[in-house]
Amino acid sequence: MFAIISDIHSNLEALSVVLKDIEERGIKTIYCLGDVVGYGANPKECLDLVIEKTQNSVMGNHDYAVLFEPTNFNTGAESATYWTRRVLEEEPDPEKRARRWQYLGRQRMRWTMKLPLDGFEAQLDFVHASPRRPINEYIFPDDVYTTSSKITTLFDRTPHICFVGHTHLPGVFLEDPDFYSPDELGGKYPIIPNEKAIINVGSVGQPRDRDNRAAYVYIKDNEVHFVRLEYDYKTAAEKIYAVPELDNFEGDRLADGR
Repeated sequence: MFAIISDIHSNLEALSVVLKDIEERGIKTIYCLGDVVGYGANPKECLDLVIEKTQNSVMGNHDYAVLFEPTNFNTGAESATYWTRRVLEEEPDPEKRARRWQYLGRQRMRWTMKLPLDGFEAQLDFVHASPRRPINEYIFPDDVYTTSSKITTLFDRTPHICFVGHTHLPGVFLEDPDFYSPDELGGKYPIIPNEKAIINVGSVGQPRDRDNRAAYVYIKDNEVHFVRLEYDYKTAAEKIYAVPELDNFEGDRLADGR
């Protein structure tokens, strides 16, 4: 049994609630799909928790932007990137500063594992964005209707199951092509031998599916379980409002899950 988290975006309140829920379920192993930083007000604290609690993490586009340069970011996201970089650089403790930068710098773009299940072995791929462009390609639910050829190409690069984040919209893409929200699936998706799936685990720190609860998934036996948790989004938003370099919109959107 293990959990997958993604898109924390420096939201300490959301991350703390998610980690507590994972611990209470008795889950010992956590994987992260990136974007630990960006948008929110607690990049140092969130990095420290992810470093401590997770076993593997891939690089998200905001992690990449803090290390290098923001590309195709809107003004608010770009400003948050430069502020986050400055906060990490100004850490007075050299060991903490080095640990955080080393963690970001060592993230891989893709990670794969074999998972023995009931009567078969599943291949699980972990990326931030998509099987084709691991860091910055968006896969939206509407793509199954508007750009089905894109979905076909993505599944050509998906041997079995690929876990993604990036859009902050949880659900399951199938090869048909089709998309199912967690509600349509009854909150869980069964991994079976001959069915490919691209599974978006949702966002811990900035949900965008009009549900402001923090999102993550855990895998138990042959099933992927989607979890939503209430957290103190008002405090997370107030912290954003208190930092002039952070766009107030990033705090406003937490209330509506948008």
